[in-house]
Amino acid sequence: MPGGGRCPDCGSTELVEDSHYSQSQLVCSECGCVVTEGVLTTTFSDEGNLREVTYSRSTGENEQVSRSQQRGLRRVRDLCRVLQLPPTFEDTAVAYYQQAYRHSGIRAARLQKKEVLVGCCVLITCRQRNWPLTMGTICTLLYADLDVFSGTYMQIVKLLGLDVPSLCLVDLVKTYCSSFKLFQASPSVPAKYVEDKEKMLSRTLQLVELADETWLVTGRHPLPVITAATFLAWQSLQPSDRLTCSLARFCKLANVDLPYPASSRLQELLAVLLRMAEQLAWLQVLKLDKRSVVKHIGDLLQHRHTLVRKAFRDGTAGTDIGEKELQGRGQGQGQGTEAVEGSSLDLPEGKRPASPALLLPPCMLKPPKWICPTPPVSTVTGDENISDSEIEQYLRTPQEVRDFQRAQAARQAATSVPNPP
Repeated sequence: MPGGGRCPDCGSTELVEDSHYSQSQLVCSECGCVVTEGVLTTTFSDEGNLREVTYSRSTGENEQVSRSQQRGLRRVRDLCRVLQLPPTFEDTAVAYYQQAYRHSGIRAARLQKKEVLVGCCVLITCRQRNWPLTMGTICTLLYADLDVFSGTYMQIVKLLGLDVPSLCLVDLVKTYCSSFKLFQASPSVPAKYVEDKEKMLSRTLQLVELADETWLVTGRHPLPVITAATFLAWQSLQPSDRLTCSLARFCKLANVDLPYPASSRLQELLAVLLRMAEQLAWLQVLKLDKRSVVKHIGDLLQHRHTLVRKAFRDGTAGTDIGEKELQGRGQGQGQGTEAVEGSSLDLPEGKRPASPALLLPPCMLKPPKWICPTPPVSTVTGDENISDSEIEQYLRTPQEVRDFQRAQAARQAATSVPNPP
């Protein structure tokens, strides 16, 4: 062997490198002694001096990665490749996973939480780079519980001190609607239910914007609102064939899950559309209901901003508008009663004309009913002890203060005198 070194058994310098095994070892050609058996890591100087380097002395101890962390890192990379994310996204997600794993609370967490951590790091990376990806998509890929995922997501964001912007509602609508299986004919989807993707997406966006303007999205999970808006958009494009289809069957045809509050969001959207339809003259004579108003969604959305202003009013300006209308009506009566009698807006004397409803969030229109606990009944007998501080509050004059001090001194003197035998 060049550079020196002897066999510890026979002292020979004829040492050769045997690469028969997966790790090269030095063997004495004279006696066959394996000189470097069991070496895990070596350096050039130690190899020249034939000294073994233990794992604790190698660089591997400082870069030690547990099996759980190695598995998590592989899962992060695999998830990024499944979602076809750019390589920079993968590197950022891996870095977030390594930062989170340094905290003892994450290392000691259950296996379910560690599996969810993989998706949280990928979702944070996508949100920071405005990549449209929903929490539900990751939960579906990881077979994770949505409540556990959302809780872990908020914990990681707070733990790492990250600034994560919220997903744009328009991007969320485009991503979510793209997963619907209604844009191509298939054995499970009849031809009358197939719809053009661009038309359906455009009308869904208009309905979601309407829901946002009327407080139906604020403080709520967006997916039920988007599901209800997509269902109405799909029905309104061909109402003659699709009005008989229910929301549950629509979600089954589209191969998406039906969110629990989607039915409530659908009823709220239909109520808003009915209020808007009351402002159009050619729809007032039709006496629309929640079923037939779907046929006219296109006309309502075309004049959306004007109809919303007419159908709803501001909470501050509503009283002024009603008073001005009442004053104008009174002035008209003073000028000529004949014109007023011929008007269709006549109301009994002293009654204010009906004004548009308030445009308020649903939580204010229908506040939750809180159960008020009954206060405990306190019985006062008059035998309760009165503290000195409370007595001092009732002392008004100096004479009362001196009398109180004398009474206290007399009581202390009476208690200090021992009882006679």
